[in-house]
Amino acid sequence: MICWLPVAVGLGDVFYLALPFEPSILSVVFGTFLMGLSGAACLRWGWQRLFPRLLGFALLAFAAGFGDLAFQAWIQPPMPVLPTHATVLTGRVQSLEILPPRNDDEDDGHRITLADAVFDTPVDAGMAPLRRTLHIRLRDDDDLLPEPGSTISLRAMLRPPPPPSWPGGRDLQREAWFSGLAGSGYALGPISLSGAAVRASWIETLREAVAFRTAAVLPDQTAAIAATLLAGEAGGIDQQTREAFSASGLAHLLAVAGLHLGLVMAAVIVTLRCGLASIEYVALRWPCRQIAAVSGLLAGAGYVLLTGAHLPSLRALGMASLVTLAIVTGRRVLSVRSLSIVALLILLVSPVSVVDVSFQMSFAAVMGLIAGYGVLREPLMRLRVEGKWYRVVASYGAALTLTSLLAGLATLPVSMAHFGAFQPWFVLANLAAVPLAAVWIMPVGLLALVAMPFHAEAPFLKLMGVGIHVVQVLAERVAAFPMAHQPVPAMPGWGLLFVMLGLCFLCLWKGRIALAGLLPVVIGVASIWLAPKPDIFVSADAGLMTVRRPDVLLVGPHSGLEERTLEDWQQALALPVAPLPPECLVGLCRISIGAQTVLLRPHDLSDGAHLPTMQQCDGVSLFISTSPARKGCADVPFIDRFSVWRDGAYAVFAGRSLTIVSDRSWRGNRLWVPPVGWHGMPNLPLAQSE
Repeated sequence: MICWLPVAVGLGDVFYLALPFEPSILSVVFGTFLMGLSGAACLRWGWQRLFPRLLGFALLAFAAGFGDLAFQAWIQPPMPVLPTHATVLTGRVQSLEILPPRNDDEDDGHRITLADAVFDTPVDAGMAPLRRTLHIRLRDDDDLLPEPGSTISLRAMLRPPPPPSWPGGRDLQREAWFSGLAGSGYALGPISLSGAAVRASWIETLREAVAFRTAAVLPDQTAAIAATLLAGEAGGIDQQTREAFSASGLAHLLAVAGLHLGLVMAAVIVTLRCGLASIEYVALRWPCRQIAAVSGLLAGAGYVLLTGAHLPSLRALGMASLVTLAIVTGRRVLSVRSLSIVALLILLVSPVSVVDVSFQMSFAAVMGLIAGYGVLREPLMRLRVEGKWYRVVASYGAALTLTSLLAGLATLPVSMAHFGAFQPWFVLANLAAVPLAAVWIMPVGLLALVAMPFHAEAPFLKLMGVGIHVVQVLAERVAAFPMAHQPVPAMPGWGLLFVMLGLCFLCLWKGRIALAGLLPVVIGVASIWLAPKPDIFVSADAGLMTVRRPDVLLVGPHSGLEERTLEDWQQALALPVAPLPPECLVGLCRISIGAQTVLLRPHDLSDGAHLPTMQQCDGVSLFISTSPARKGCADVPFIDRFSVWRDGAYAVFAGRSLTIVSDRSWRGNRLWVPPVGWHGMPNLPLAQSE
């Protein structure tokens, strides 16, 4: 039952994030104290009985998750006011990333993470450095690439984190609030060094060096994938490559996680233990198994730091640490308990990780592997009989197939929820790609890292590049299979919660009753088609609106700035796009949605000066206008430019009556949701009152 502690902590985190309002500090303290006190009372007076004891632990864990995430949210620095016009800013380069080119005939781009930024604007004169970071894409023709730690100046256009594209969509403002990001932008001119360079983090400098040396030897996307595997620099992988790997079920190879760490540690452990065992004196007198395990862990920790210490790799490193500790002390390794301890530590240190896709995917995959092998261990042992080589080969093949199948099936609902796609050919692709990564790509990559201090990495990188190219071709071929990337509509939040709770019950419980966990998983997956779908979307600036039909999205006129929003809508509804009727592209038009009639004005050059006629407003249930509505239809609800300025994007559901949902009503009054008209905390302190 101890394995359920992180589940209870995660439910406390989810409860805080799902609140439609921001609780006060006093209510958080009181609520946390009350739940904790109730849990302690259950433990104190019901320790000898099972249900009170479980209830006590659950209340304590729930209170810990709720209070921890509320505390983490309150201590974040406020969002600053970013200049609305082009400005010169000075700051310290925290990291430099390689980005894919925008067009086929361009070179790779670069993005910097800028810390301690100061704006050169009159209203911000004398401001203290920002407490949050900025992401800025450099000009493609800029020859100066700043090193991490250097202080630079550049002219740039900045913008704060955008709101969700639709009510219930991905919340980039919440992600930025907890990650310490103030906004992003792009450089308008070349950068220039300003002042003395601050000594950068040696690990960041090492990562940049590995990425650039890799790019100097390997071509284009092969170099980008190699830089991802060796240094965690995934920014250079373009959209086409990501889509091919995603459609073939190989996207996990592009994210450094447990697979890569396991391969690195296995290579070090096997090499070192075989080397020690070949020396008779050492083999008879030294604890070779323990030495190899500790050395493998140290190598794995170095690899995790080199690749950026992302959440999946930290989870894998935590489990590897517990396994190594068990090997050194001669204790039995309990994988499920190790996973639970690591999950609990991550949720206590970074509680917002509970809604992170990498956290959910990695833990779902490992839970599926542990539970599946726990059930199938005996059949696999019977398949492998000593002395019969073909049975050994068959057992390895079965294990490889089961690994791909178990991890793929466990993460498939989570992948459908976050990426809106179903990939049925993932097992086939992983059967070939994972062994290539295990015996070819990662071992040769490790040799390249070892050879880099001696400037002898080129042969190893080229050999690694050949293996990566084979995987690329495999991904492209599998992605071309029929229905390789089948879009599915967005899963509601409650559906994803059902899926995760069902997976936890299926993998953590014992006995046949664990199969009952399949029911909430099925309900969660079915919610994709059972939950009502919006019939109309209006973007957060009213510049784009769309109407859903059974097999297509009818889209109004829009600029290139709305393409990202349109892509989010397509993923949410899993439908292709087509233009609205011609009369809608030039002015007012009436659209029937079920039993309701909606008046649309997706394009208006008069800025709302031309009001609709009484005939156009007759029988209309809703008026949607990209310009000010100016009460054009009396006594008719409307959505216009001022509505979205106040409340963000809108979704309209048709039924017996129209249900109108705004982004502000969906998310509520939270710390990361800007109030109406709020542009951020001023960068200068306010004048003292008398």
